[in-house]
Amino acid sequence: MLAVAGLAYYLFAIIAARVYIAARRAPLPTFAPGVSILKSLKGLDPGMLDAFRSHCRQTYAGGYEMLFGVSALDDPAVPAVRQLQSEFPERTIRLIECPERLGTNGKVSSLVQLVPQARCEYILVNDSDITVSPQYLEHVMAHFAPAAPQPQAQPPKPVGLVTALYRGRAHGTLGSRLESLGIATDFMPSVLVARMIEGGLRYGLGSTLAVSREALARIGNFEALVNQLADDYELGERIYKAGYRIALSAEVVETSVPTYAWRGFCDHQLRWLRTVRDARPGGYAGLLFTQGFTLAVVNLIASGISPLSLWLLALCFFLRIALAMTVGAEVLGDHQVLPSLLLLPVRDLVATSLWIAGFAGNTIVWRGERFTVKGGKLST
Repeated sequence: MLAVAGLAYYLFAIIAARVYIAARRAPLPTFAPGVSILKSLKGLDPGMLDAFRSHCRQTYAGGYEMLFGVSALDDPAVPAVRQLQSEFPERTIRLIECPERLGTNGKVSSLVQLVPQARCEYILVNDSDITVSPQYLEHVMAHFAPAAPQPQAQPPKPVGLVTALYRGRAHGTLGSRLESLGIATDFMPSVLVARMIEGGLRYGLGSTLAVSREALARIGNFEALVNQLADDYELGERIYKAGYRIALSAEVVETSVPTYAWRGFCDHQLRWLRTVRDARPGGYAGLLFTQGFTLAVVNLIASGISPLSLWLLALCFFLRIALAMTVGAEVLGDHQVLPSLLLLPVRDLVATSLWIAGFAGNTIVWRGERFTVKGGKLST
């Protein structure tokens, strides 16, 4: 029964992906307000400078600025920002020291100190390793265009936040490849399923968090999130509860997946899993039904390799491949999915093991520091 439920999930996720593909073909309105791009930096990651450059090559009709926040001016990321300023003198690029540690979340502490320096009405936050297309701002900011009034119809909720799907770019190691594959074939499908079930998203993704100042002020600004681990999730959920819509852009961005050793990969996965378990315990338990391939393998063993269990495993594997190609290749445009398909069974078995380990405690490792997460908040 559990294996059949896993099959049903794969089918539903494929349908959710097809619905999203159809929806993103709709034309976007022309709307290009001023936007301040905020980036909180700590250290220099591989490919980070190229990711910064992609933000400077926008074909956006409106004005935009880039603000980089560092806790100290001796941070290794500072030379990269200085080089960016010299390469793109026509862009407004500012480096700002953010020395105050206002809570356990250092990224949000920097954002709190960057917002007063921002000059535009809209704020966009994304991670330091995010690479974007030249149409990124155009596609994201168009969602904030005021909706045309409909006669005798209740006006729709205004968009308060826009977020975007992302794909991972692996860098050689097994841990890096497994994480990139998991993003494309597990995490992003779950986002599309949640969008379909709930009639839209109710949280944000750290790949893109574009927000109006009005919506941000309604939730207490970034100060309300300085002790939150899942600041992207919390930002979206609070904006949704404040009466705004969350839009999912058709734009897909790319994140650079570090060259994880096995321990680093497990630490990162457990951090994400325990964050989800803390934020949405019911949803975390429900992740069991997304483990269709693993459940089919367990069913095969439990049934003594019966013909029915072999048929179920084969069907499950076929649907798993179909989901990986639909979301990974078609929705995300991830060219690494096809060459990595043979790793998919390994990735699924490892993911189930880590999901079980996610129940075993509340401790996470983040940037080399050990924290306890409870009620969405971090403590040392």
